[in-house]
Amino acid sequence: MRFAQGVLTPSRQTRKMKQKDIAALLDEPACSHNKKSKSGCAKPKPGATAGGCAFDGAQIALLPIADVAHIVHGSIACAGSSWDNRGTRSSGPRLFKIGMTTDMTEQDVIMGRGEKRLFHSIKQAIDSYSPAAVFVYNTCVPALIGDDVEAVCKAAEERWGTPVVPVDSAGFYGTKNLGNRIAGETMVKYVCGTREPDPLPATAQRPGIKVHDITLTGEYNIAGELWHVLPLLDELGLRVLCTLSGDARYREVQTMHRSEVNMMVCSKAMINVARKLEDAFGTPWFEGSFYGVGDVSQALRDIARLIDDPDLTARTEALITREEARVHAALEPWREKLTGKKVLLYTGGVKSWSIIAALQDLGMEVVATGTKKSTEEDKARIRELMGKEAVMLEDGNPRALIDIVRQNNVDILIAGGRNMYTALKARLPFLDINQEREFGYAGYMGMVELARQLHLTISSPIWSSVRATPPWRNPSKSSAEAAA
Repeated sequence: MRFAQGVLTPSRQTRKMKQKDIAALLDEPACSHNKKSKSGCAKPKPGATAGGCAFDGAQIALLPIADVAHIVHGSIACAGSSWDNRGTRSSGPRLFKIGMTTDMTEQDVIMGRGEKRLFHSIKQAIDSYSPAAVFVYNTCVPALIGDDVEAVCKAAEERWGTPVVPVDSAGFYGTKNLGNRIAGETMVKYVCGTREPDPLPATAQRPGIKVHDITLTGEYNIAGELWHVLPLLDELGLRVLCTLSGDARYREVQTMHRSEVNMMVCSKAMINVARKLEDAFGTPWFEGSFYGVGDVSQALRDIARLIDDPDLTARTEALITREEARVHAALEPWREKLTGKKVLLYTGGVKSWSIIAALQDLGMEVVATGTKKSTEEDKARIRELMGKEAVMLEDGNPRALIDIVRQNNVDILIAGGRNMYTALKARLPFLDINQEREFGYAGYMGMVELARQLHLTISSPIWSSVRATPPWRNPSKSSAEAAA
């Protein structure tokens, strides 16, 4: 490729294919929205960026792949607004913590230097960090001016021998959820199936136990909560080939096609990955949750059921019996303190129902839950847990949340970080449950941590202080007492 002769622009046919690809992702056959109507998932609305754009969704979906150099091709604002906004953790490489961008300026746009700038940025990343691979995220500006990111990535890979993967995720393509699917589509197209799994080491082989390979899709290891679950899977002889993408490595993503079962942890994010792996390689998949005692047990049972190994099924039931007895004993003191407390849960996706199950395990009452990012299957599970009259909130504006709090005497609001100030202004206890949280709540022991944090939040002495009438407004006290 010779950049000196001008900017390489995609053909009209390429642009038409992009429109077709986006339409296909929005009309994902496995998505519940398509089962309900022919219109598919919500189409992007110009100017509606609240909740994240396609680039934001693609980057946060793939950023946890820890040994990859993630380069944002675009203006500095794109990298600064989206980098590291998901609290994922790595057990090894820290390369994903380094924000990389081509930092395009007006001069690059006017002079047509975007592709050349990207080419040299890839070289710098490879020379400086020797990454397992380089992911290049296309954003609005280079997409609008016609930078051929795929051609640049191909040329760079041929030049330096390091895999360079184009993630075509310009923000104006659509919503954050569409970006998640674009990320998954990219992994299936360029990465999955390009390497076979490593042979099982002799040290990992256990007498009398057959090891089975599985994958977890849509699990991001927020606050390290994946590490609550891995010991259980390891004890059962389940080798996790890859978690897409929490604490993942590039070479692990390459082997996803060889898993015997694919557990979809967040259905709305990468359901296209599960469907395409099933179509191409026959990998069965199911949607499950690691939040709540009952859901963790059910997830383990579903894995064993799909693998269909009688020995694995027996060992799974024995593990569940032991762990449930242990966690129920550990939760008993917390249940005494939390039973009867009322919760307003405002989140979305799988958490809109999986957290309900966890809270009900603790004896708490969920008065309403948010469903803005939930699928029809999510809503069906909510009705199973809360009854047919369950209150589901599509619009969680501050006024609506506060009204529900006051009407139902809610004890705590569990939501994402953006709702924290609504709770504080209403002088209401608040627990962060979304991607910025500091504590992991998955797995059996994650339930104990959830109960602990709930109690610490609700019982904090600050709430009685901020709700009390200030002394200068208490007519029973004299002016001298109020001043003192």
